Amino acid sequence: MLAACLCSAQTQLSLRDAVSEALRENPLLRTGAERVAVAEGLRRQAGLTFNPRLVLQSENTRLRGDPSFVYPRDTDNFAYLSQTLETAGKRDRRADLASAAVRRLEIERDLTARQIAGRVKAAYWIAAGAWSAERLLRDNLANFQKIVDYHEIRVKEGAMAEVDLIRVRLEGDRLEIGLTQAVLEAGRTRIQLLREMGRREFPAVTYAEALDLGATPEINPSLDEALNRRMEMKLAGQGVEVARSNLRLQQTLTKPNVDVLFGYKRTAGLDTVLGGLQFDLPLLNRNQGNVAAGVAEIRAAESSLAATEALIRAEVSAAHAEYEIRRRQVDGSMRTMRDKADETARIAEAAYREGGADLLRLLDAQRLRIETQLLYIQALAGFRQSAVALETALGVEP
Repeated sequence: MLAACLCSAQTQLSLRDAVSEALRENPLLRTGAERVAVAEGLRRQAGLTFNPRLVLQSENTRLRGDPSFVYPRDTDNFAYLSQTLETAGKRDRRADLASAAVRRLEIERDLTARQIAGRVKAAYWIAAGAWSAERLLRDNLANFQKIVDYHEIRVKEGAMAEVDLIRVRLEGDRLEIGLTQAVLEAGRTRIQLLREMGRREFPAVTYAEALDLGATPEINPSLDEALNRRMEMKLAGQGVEVARSNLRLQQTLTKPNVDVLFGYKRTAGLDTVLGGLQFDLPLLNRNQGNVAAGVAEIRAAESSLAATEALIRAEVSAAHAEYEIRRRQVDGSMRTMRDKADETARIAEAAYREGGADLLRLLDAQRLRIETQLLYIQALAGFRQSAVALETALGVEP
């Protein structure tokens, strides 16, 4: 009765709900969104022009002396504006670099979302497999208890030696130890799944998705589509664009800016107009170090792009090979083994009850059936994880 109440209180969790909750609640995604907001502010700042500078200046002021000092007549007073005019499109190049940085952070945020979704999917199938193994062992222990009860009755009737009952009870104890380990593993994998989803509490759940072969979607391993979809390729490509934008900016910085001056000057009691130009003379410092660094940065980014492409090609090839091997294994040898082990256990139990087989053969058949069923569950969970790995390698959206 208590077990029924606990089961009714458990929340059923589907794979889609797990991924959706992770993408909605995981703090890493909120961190990525804030980093994008920071970059947006820097991009906006990079596109702003300079404010003019107001200069108020007085010269030739004396406190005492001969001849007498008259402030309006004997001082030079200035009031003028100074404005820096950026040349060679520096402001546009600076804004382009900031925009490229924003785009890179947006791709990083999307990549983080894909990675979180992939980890949640893999953790879901690991947890679902552990949960299925726990249920299997729990059911087998309940069924094995019938064998124990049968032997206890036979011993009481004097139709069987007590040593056989001891052997059966030892096998039951072994199953209980296995169930305890399965319960611990199911709890550990459940907590790992909920942690990947971004939860801070870890209640008991049941898994809505069927751990079988028939429900898996068809996956088309198109390498060209994978290269277009993978966020790692987009991120590496954007890294090249950022490096190129930086080089264009550094090249414009070789051209000096011009400061324009215009204003008012009063000297010797006369009102005059002040005007002028100021600019640096690029004799020794022509920003050549930053330009050279920008060229090297482009080469490094292009090498990173090529390495990323090679890595994705290898990941797709390896993931597809593992997916096909595990599919054939589950659909072929593992299913056949499970069916044969089940049939062997049924025959051994029937023969034992009819007196045509000894106790050791019965226990071996039961043990083989359980172990084979566990292997089949593990193979199904491994196949599901390989499907997730292939989808991740192909860049399939969560």
